[in-house]
This record gives sequence, structure tokens and C-alpha cells, in this order.
Amino acid sequence: MTTTPSALKTDGLVLPTQVADGIWKKAVDDSVLARLAKRRPQKFGQVKQMTLTGTPRAELVGEGENKSPSEIGFGDKTVVPRKLQVTVRVTNEVQWADADYKLGVWDEIEDANAKALGRALDLIGIHKINPLTGSVATTISEGIIDCTNTVTLSGGKYDEALESATGLVLANGYAPDGIALDPMYSYSIAMMRDNDNRKLYPEMGFGQGETSFNCLRALTGTTVSGKPEIAVASKLLGIVGFWDAFRWGVQREIRAELIEYGDPDGLGDLKRKNQVAIRSEIVYGVGIMDLAAFALVKDTTTVAGGGTGQGGTQQGGAGGAQSAEQACTLGGGVARTTARGRPWLTRT
Repeated sequence: MTTTPSALKTDGLVLPTQVADGIWKKAVDDSVLARLAKRRPQKFGQVKQMTLTGTPRAELVGEGENKSPSEIGFGDKTVVPRKLQVTVRVTNEVQWADADYKLGVWDEIEDANAKALGRALDLIGIHKINPLTGSVATTISEGIIDCTNTVTLSGGKYDEALESATGLVLANGYAPDGIALDPMYSYSIAMMRDNDNRKLYPEMGFGQGETSFNCLRALTGTTVSGKPEIAVASKLLGIVGFWDAFRWGVQREIRAELIEYGDPDGLGDLKRKNQVAIRSEIVYGVGIMDLAAFALVKDTTTVAGGGTGQGGTQQGGAGGAQSAEQACTLGGGVARTTARGRPWLTRT
């Protein structure tokens, strides 16, 4: 009796620390979530995060008076492991040419894979999509896109929309500490001018790197809108948030695997096609503690270049960039407060 031999594959090679760190840095550079929310150490598997559902109050007690009880409640949120991979094929001829002439092909693939894995954190954490298909993943139950605190951009009032979104977060008892912006939205704010043609927000950049808006960190990235991966336009332009409410970590570090045999991606036998495949994988742990810690700025149309608004100039100042039922006054009373907005503890 004969049996069909199974295809041989090379073992996955864990990258040397210095190399893996370099790839990871490139991955982080392409993720707004990785830069706004602190990475936390995690073990593999689901991690329960305890959440405080009710905050106790202190009581003033006079001499000889009895002390009353304070109520406190707990719930929990789950940080779920999400495995992401990128598999790229090249021909043997490309492999040989790179070895002989030092073309830098492997460096280019390394950079491309790192970028894809970094973007993937945002695409699953914000939009709940499978980056490869652009469609919503049925295995992901919650993303920042599900936040109901929403401001609709109106009349080119790009700054006022962000101010109103900040007010929504404040009203929920959280102190916003950062903003994620689509590059064109950031550009539109940067281009706003007053009646004397002076820039209203000179600290804003042209859609690149880290800047600030009204003393809040502002980071830009195309993953905010989900382009180009997302299949159905999200209309999302910006996210204001208290970013400790987004919990993430790396449960299994980036691995690089050179595959020379078999059919690792369904495109046919590698040896038959004279090809090799390079695969990079990572396992993120992702969870949202409270969607109320975020507010979204959306648009029903596409933000165009030249962010001076419909009238071309603005005097500045706060205003109503949203409907009346969504209005939230900045600087108003905070509905509830927490210990610096961190009503959760970690347990495994």
C-alpha cells in the first residue's frame, strides 16, 4: 500500500531580536492605534479586563456619626486574540537575482509585510474588517466604528466638528488625550484661514506624522477611513478618544517564514511553479473597554482638498457642526468622573 507523501515545508524562523524590532517599528509607524494607545504585555488567549460599572462616593462624617456604605459595581470586557498573516510569492529567478546583485528584494518585502501587519491592527480595531477582503469580519463583534457618539461634518466647519466630538467624550466622563485623523481631514484643518489669510491652526501638518490640535495629540493615517482596503466607504474622518480604553498587545511576535515546498496559499505547488513564499505572522490581542470613551467625526461626502470651508475663511471659535440632538457644549459639566478615566483592572 502506497501513501501520498505530504508536502515538506521549512520551519518557521523566529527573527533575531534586532531584526524583529526593526520590522515592528515599521509596523507601528503605519498604525494610528499603536501610536495613540499604549501596548500592553499579554499572554496568549483571551484576557479578561475588569471594568468599573459604578463609582463609589466619599461621605462627610461628623464626630460620633455612623458611616454609610458606598456602592461599587464591576463588569468585564474581553481582549480577544486576532491572528494576522501576509504571504507573498516570488519566483526563483527573483530570489537568485537578489542574491547575486543585492537588489534589496527581501528588504522591500519585509517593509511591505510590516506595513500590512501594522495597518491590520487599525483595520480590525476600528473597522472590524478582514484587511485582505475589505469586508466586515463576522468573528469581530466590536470596533471603534460602532461608537454612537457621532458628529456629522457640516459646511466645511472642520475644526468645529472636532471640538464638538471632544465635548461628547468629555460629557461621558473621559478626558480625551488624542485624535486620529484621515490625512485629507488633517489637511483641510491645516488649510483653514481667518479673514486676514492667516492660518488658524499652523501647528497642523499636511496629513503626515504627529501634530496637535488644541493641545491634543493628532495622528494621521489612511486607516482612519479604512482606505484603500475597506470595501464599503466608512465616511469616517476622525476619532477623538481617551485611548486607554482601547487595549491591545502582541501575544505572539512577528515571525518570518521562508516556504519552499507545498501550496501554502492555494495558488499551486511552489516547486512546480518555480517559486518560494515568504510569510509574516503576528497575533494581536484587541479589546475596547468602553465605546463611550470615543467620538467619531463623519461626513456624508468626501472631504476635498483646500480646507477653508465653503466660505473660504473663518473667524475661528466653537460652533454647531452637528444637529441639535447631537450638540454637546464644550467645557460643560462632566456627567461622571472616574479615576483618570481608567475604571478597569487586568486579570487573566
